[in-house]
Amino acid sequence: MKALVYEGVETLGFRDVPMAAGQPGEHLIRIHASGICGSDMHAYLGHDNRRPAPLILGHEAAGVIEDGADAGRRVTLNPLVTCGSCPACASGRENLCASRQIISMPPREGAFAQFVAMPERNLVTVPDAVPLAKAALAEPLAVSWHAARLALEALHPDTERRALVIGGGAIGLAAALALQAMGVEDVTVQEPNAARRAFLTGRCGQQAVAEVQGMVPLVVDAVGYAATRAAASAAAAPGGVIAHVGLGEDTGGLDIRRMTLQEITFIGTYTYTAQDFRDTAQAIFDGRLGPLDWPETRPLSDGAAAFRDLRSGAVAAPKIILDPWA
Repeated sequence: MKALVYEGVETLGFRDVPMAAGQPGEHLIRIHASGICGSDMHAYLGHDNRRPAPLILGHEAAGVIEDGADAGRRVTLNPLVTCGSCPACASGRENLCASRQIISMPPREGAFAQFVAMPERNLVTVPDAVPLAKAALAEPLAVSWHAARLALEALHPDTERRALVIGGGAIGLAAALALQAMGVEDVTVQEPNAARRAFLTGRCGQQAVAEVQGMVPLVVDAVGYAATRAAASAAAAPGGVIAHVGLGEDTGGLDIRRMTLQEITFIGTYTYTAQDFRDTAQAIFDGRLGPLDWPETRPLSDGAAAFRDLRSGAVAAPKIILDPWA
């Protein structure tokens, strides 16, 4: 099969690789759409030692089952493979499973390929009326759905529902959409890139600004750099909540003294539970997250150029989806 292989820092090769092979209980999935994630970009830049070269990246995917009685079933993939039996899994917090694996990280190759193998329990059926490119957004949208849910659960019930999302990439936009779907009407996205800001406003219907003045009860940091954590620390109102979902860099930025004196809750959020993923997929199918017509689609064979364009800031769209068969 053909795949886009991470071969070293800022080096991707589109080439033949051995056919994907599943374990017992897994299906072979013909991938039709696979999105580029910020974590793929971190790996591409050599910033993620969890993803050593050579490796097939990509974990935001949808496709069609190729084998067995379910051959032909259209599915979107929950890429987080967990044990199903530990205390975390038994309590519905599968994302905290100590033995969790995710495709695009050893020992599981990713979905920037024509085929990938996945367990049945990781597959959600996609209605015929929903394009697979839209269904592939379930994974990044679920990340933000999980963050929005945890943040709203932590917010005092008498607190005004206003939110700031720092970062207008796919995760930031998804956080804004999730918060709006959960009843938060006043959401602002802070995004420094003028082209992306214009895209968020004109194409996605979001309130996007370069700088935010004042404070809000709920802040989502969808970037995760020291500078954005500092901005989140300053923007969170007393008694407010910061949900931190970005993985830009490890340390710096938080104003711990202010957070302590003002009782600001900080929540680190990672991926999603299996229920969050299913809920997000259903919200996509029901149209509760909007038309989701803002990704840009390119052939997988042009994946290296797509990464270069993202690296240079030349892409206005919050998401590029790669098609292995284009």
